[in-house]
Amino acid sequence: MKQKYSIDDNGFFGKYGGAYVPEILYKCVHDLQDAYLPIIESEDFKQEYHALLKDYVGRPSPLYFAKRMSERYGCRLYLKREDLNHTGAHKINNTIGQILMAKKMGKTRIIAETGAGQHGVATATVCALMDMQCEIFMGKTDVERQHTNVERMKMLGATVHPVTTGNMTLSDACSEAIRDWCCHPRDTFYIVGSTMGPHPYPDIVARMQSVISEEIKWQLQEKTGRDYPDYLIACVGGGSNAAGTIYHYIDDERVKIYLAEAGGHGIDTDYTAATMKCGTEGIIHGARTLVMQTNDGQIKEAFTISAGLDYPGIGPMHANLAELGRTHVEAINDDEAIYAGYELTRMEGIIPAIESAHAVALLRKMSFRPDDIVVLTVSGRGDKDVQTYLNNKQMAKEYGDF
Repeated sequence: MKQKYSIDDNGFFGKYGGAYVPEILYKCVHDLQDAYLPIIESEDFKQEYHALLKDYVGRPSPLYFAKRMSERYGCRLYLKREDLNHTGAHKINNTIGQILMAKKMGKTRIIAETGAGQHGVATATVCALMDMQCEIFMGKTDVERQHTNVERMKMLGATVHPVTTGNMTLSDACSEAIRDWCCHPRDTFYIVGSTMGPHPYPDIVARMQSVISEEIKWQLQEKTGRDYPDYLIACVGGGSNAAGTIYHYIDDERVKIYLAEAGGHGIDTDYTAATMKCGTEGIIHGARTLVMQTNDGQIKEAFTISAGLDYPGIGPMHANLAELGRTHVEAINDDEAIYAGYELTRMEGIIPAIESAHAVALLRKMSFRPDDIVVLTVSGRGDKDVQTYLNNKQMAKEYGDF
């Protein structure tokens, strides 16, 4: 990536990033900073990682031409089907890589945070695979609205800790995981679920997820005769699937990048998770980035129907790209996301996660030419969200009747 877009030696994307951690974690984080590149660039790691992606995760994930949706929106729409990965989302790409790193660093205990539960399930899955102790922190609100994923984690042998601080969602789960890490720095590896947290996590997660755009390049070449789209679309909360979708295209100015963040009830209300629209520069969970905060720096509670986008910050990579104008960010409200989820379900037979439905909803806000090639990442499947779709079906009525 060009220097203005890439991470520097101190872990910053422009002015965003860095490692703002308590003293007790200083050695852990710096050991990881020293170790991660030699590990992931080694041939042993690459061979084991890519073998697991192929034979365990089921990669490459398909790039599917959505014929009916293409006709509706007047473009050539391709869906990158991360929902078809083992465990049902893109999260497994990252947890496979990080647990291999943990083993090579001699760690024996794994912790993670989760919102929608997909990262928690993916972490519990690789811990079962590698016979590692696993503890997952999840906000009590999310435990209740993502019950199926909680039970999946438990089946896989993980201990799930419901977090009851704050509004009991993703941000609070992150805080609790960091507190636990402070108490167990010697034997514990924190598998971070998105492009957030202290350096080197934003870079690690982006690199692990970059397999998405790596595959898009050759899949597009096969299907269209060129290896780049006119538009890339993804949802963004912390930013992992978005980072993976755009990673190999950031320097390609021919490609327009559109990201959908969670508007909740609207960016003009107090019930939103649209950090890049409503946030200001601050520090959250070890990184300098855009944060939804009060005038005196207290973190505001994020609000959205989507548990996986319910975060009051954004990965520093995405904060930098948005500030530089490389990405176009739109806030998608809850009702728009619910409608888009039903729309994709009825038109293509694909039930997307509500997180992914935010990306689908962006199509209604964009204009295309018939020959435009559009790639949209379906980051996860909607099995976990069926009850939420049913409970909120009325929200979509103004857009159409399902």
